[in-house]
Amino acid sequence: MKLQKWRAACSAATVLLLGASVQAAAPPDELQIYFIDVEGGQSTLIVTPSRETLLVDAGFAGAGAINSTRGDPAVARDPNRIRAAMRDAGVERIDYLLITHFHRDHMGGVPELAQLVPIGTFIDHGSAYPPEDRAKPGLVDALDAVAYDDYLPVRARGRHLLPKPGDRLPLKGVEATVVSSDRRTLVAPLPGAGNRNAACAPTAMASSYPGDENTRSNGFLLAFGKFRFLDVGDLNDQPLYDLICPANLVGLVDLYLVPHHGNTGASDPATLAAFQPRAAVVNNAPRKGGRTPTLKTLHEAKGVDTWQLHTSAEAGGHNAPPEHIANLDDTAYWFKVRAKADGSFTLTNGRTGATQNYAAR
Repeated sequence: MKLQKWRAACSAATVLLLGASVQAAAPPDELQIYFIDVEGGQSTLIVTPSRETLLVDAGFAGAGAINSTRGDPAVARDPNRIRAAMRDAGVERIDYLLITHFHRDHMGGVPELAQLVPIGTFIDHGSAYPPEDRAKPGLVDALDAVAYDDYLPVRARGRHLLPKPGDRLPLKGVEATVVSSDRRTLVAPLPGAGNRNAACAPTAMASSYPGDENTRSNGFLLAFGKFRFLDVGDLNDQPLYDLICPANLVGLVDLYLVPHHGNTGASDPATLAAFQPRAAVVNNAPRKGGRTPTLKTLHEAKGVDTWQLHTSAEAGGHNAPPEHIANLDDTAYWFKVRAKADGSFTLTNGRTGATQNYAAR
């Protein structure tokens, strides 16, 4: 069933209505991935063939604005969009919640989500925003600190994992390997990787600042048979460069979530030369992420289909074609991926219902 339009100020009645549109459980030989529209944050729901769930980030709190704080979970925008995707997938709990990093567009929705659905295990890089940093003007965003402080007591109620690069997440039937965490990255190539990347610049693209939480992002490579999906959160600057230069430590991927919502730090062509994705998803909003340099790089890359959650207001002709954009206006459609162990997958645009097929390589 197609997701109906979901407005920012959704009501509890609307939530229940969407809950009636539950699809049949996915076949046991299929991996599902939902790229949920949280307006330029991140929330990605993964349902494994064994029906375990991994949610990567939970978007914003409250009404979903950049300055929103937590409120009534029944009308919280992003937690209810996540809940709608769960209903479409036919799942009722989050077995693992991975927080890529402690910014409010990634963890803000957790306290409200935890009041709507059970969450078993929390995965993150530990801690952030110590008092000495909060005292330094301009170093810590006060609302990020508020979201972090709201997140901690929720995390304390579940199991907590602190991964390091090279670790495997405890998911059944798939292999989820951590490739970055807390500014550290893989130091040795994964199996099948390690080729020298001729597209590398001499140094990393400078797109960060000292202490930037984005560079602490937990990233992982999810493998289901021959299918590969890479999500590195908002990773940029030196840690992203270290994964691809001078050698590609990750290898080829089929599906790539473009880092940092397609901001300028994700525009290095060396990333695409390394990973060679067949489909690249940008989780942007109309005026957050989806920057022209990154969309231009994607637009010019050979063999890469770009899919955007929103049309970028600034990118003009470098936007993906309309059929590859989930939201052309104020709607909240997702992208849904179904992958097979042979490496083939489909990507469906929730707005149009159209599906693109990608054969096994």
